[in-house]
Amino acid sequence: MLKQRVITSIVALAAFMVVLFEVPAVVAQVVIAILIIGGAWEWSRFLGASGRASRIIYVALLAALMGLAAWQLAASSMFIFQLALVWWLAALVWVFFFPTPIPLALRWLCGALVLVPLFVALIALYRSDPALLLFALLIVWAADTGAYFAGRQFGRVKLAPRISPNKTWEGVIGGLLVVVLMSFAGAAWVDIELAVLIPFCLAVACMSIVGDLTVSMFKRNAGLKDSGTLFPGHGGVLDRIDSVAAAAPLFALGVSWMGLQ
Repeated sequence: MLKQRVITSIVALAAFMVVLFEVPAVVAQVVIAILIIGGAWEWSRFLGASGRASRIIYVALLAALMGLAAWQLAASSMFIFQLALVWWLAALVWVFFFPTPIPLALRWLCGALVLVPLFVALIALYRSDPALLLFALLIVWAADTGAYFAGRQFGRVKLAPRISPNKTWEGVIGGLLVVVLMSFAGAAWVDIELAVLIPFCLAVACMSIVGDLTVSMFKRNAGLKDSGTLFPGHGGVLDRIDSVAAAAPLFALGVSWMGLQ
């Protein structure tokens, strides 16, 4: 399993680097949109929709919201990021009370709150500077990788056993330590003092954990282990972007406040 995860990660990273830095900007943004739409298709499984038509309607609705947000990006992005911050803070509280019933209407709404701000954040960061988008992703990947290996080696105390039984507090601490180390390298990349950069990166990493747990909560509610099977050893699109979904809007909001975007 570990070998498969590593191979998939290397191939996916290489492909994403090509998208970020080699292909024309319009192509890169289309690829990002397709990825998020793929996540919307997987989210439609959480709705309990048995027919393909209802799933297509849901995906089309989210695609329309994404298109509208992209069209009005300059005017709407800050509001969308602030809305996302409120949503993810509410989700942080929610995970402490799971399992709880999740009504159908709420499942429809939460899909939009997860995926549309993610799309807007990725597009806004890419248009500002692809390297800035890559830095945001590296924070999430550092936290995830550190948590995975620290959890395997030292994990004892469960983080949220009713949502994600394999996650531990030791893994969280390991992931955050890796993020701190990455922040030192990032200080040479972005013009921010370490006293600001380290807390900022840690906040983004912590939010990424909330995203992971929140999407896992919806998967458990739907009786699913993984959202899909697109990435061998990793699951589906949502399994790969759940952490980014919470982290990217906060990162975009933060760099905007700091005048980097």
